Amino acid sequence: MTAKMDRIDEGIGNGAGRWAFAALIGGNVALSLGAMLVRLADTGPAASAFWRMTIALPLILLFAWRESGGRAPPRRAMLVAAIAGIFFALDLATWHIGILHTKIANATLFGNCASLLLVLWGVYLTRTWPRGWQALAVLLAFAGSALLMGQSYEISADYLLGDLLSLLAGVLYTIYVILMQRVRGTLAPWTALGIASVVCVPVLLGTALALGEAIVPRDWTPLVLLALTSQVVGQGLMIWSLPRFSPLVLGLTLLIQPAIAALAGWLMFDELLGPVDIFGGMLVGAALVLIRLPSRRAAPI
Repeated sequence: MTAKMDRIDEGIGNGAGRWAFAALIGGNVALSLGAMLVRLADTGPAASAFWRMTIALPLILLFAWRESGGRAPPRRAMLVAAIAGIFFALDLATWHIGILHTKIANATLFGNCASLLLVLWGVYLTRTWPRGWQALAVLLAFAGSALLMGQSYEISADYLLGDLLSLLAGVLYTIYVILMQRVRGTLAPWTALGIASVVCVPVLLGTALALGEAIVPRDWTPLVLLALTSQVVGQGLMIWSLPRFSPLVLGLTLLIQPAIAALAGWLMFDELLGPVDIFGGMLVGAALVLIRLPSRRAAPI
């Protein structure tokens, strides 16, 4: 099983697989902008998630139609993708609400518990703990994230609700990633994402209405940017990359998001980016280099 996961991480030595790791990184970079754009939106948190999905949906369905040639996907795969969509909708709703009830650093930290859970899922699948370069990469990645979040993270009873919601969102996102990785063995990327997105829309709209949120925005700019960056680019690249990597690699790359969030805070909101933050970002970057070393030594598929 371990050898099989190494071959997955190596990917195809030519064609699309050559760009898989870059796509995985790019997807996480795009997704890292989500928290900032949710804060800028003038709708309710679940409503902003609804618009994220709704604005992106026509483009995703167009890509899915061109990808499949109009052929209907297998029913079982559609069901798994639909269930994944439910978990993704719940993840978005809980995380968007959590962002407004805690600090962005707290929401990012707890929301990225998916990184640890995916690493543990990878350990469960392979029945082995990371060794060698992989073990060092795991240590560097989590140490770097702790340094990035440590300066801005704050424990407070005022943030308890937001922290718990962000933690729940991380668990829900882990289940979504696992289900989508499974279904990607049968469905092409835009088809899988399209099915999940269609399911998300009514769930998120119902949640926003039930919470009495403001649905229609006055300023559409943050929501359009949220849809394009987080859903089309971020999720599009992520879903395309999923079958090419083990849960260990997927989990570690999620830790790019705290690093980019810290950089965005420095560039857009004049938040202090000190030597500790920079060093933490360098550790995450080093981990992403190290996690690729074992696969470079492996023989291509």
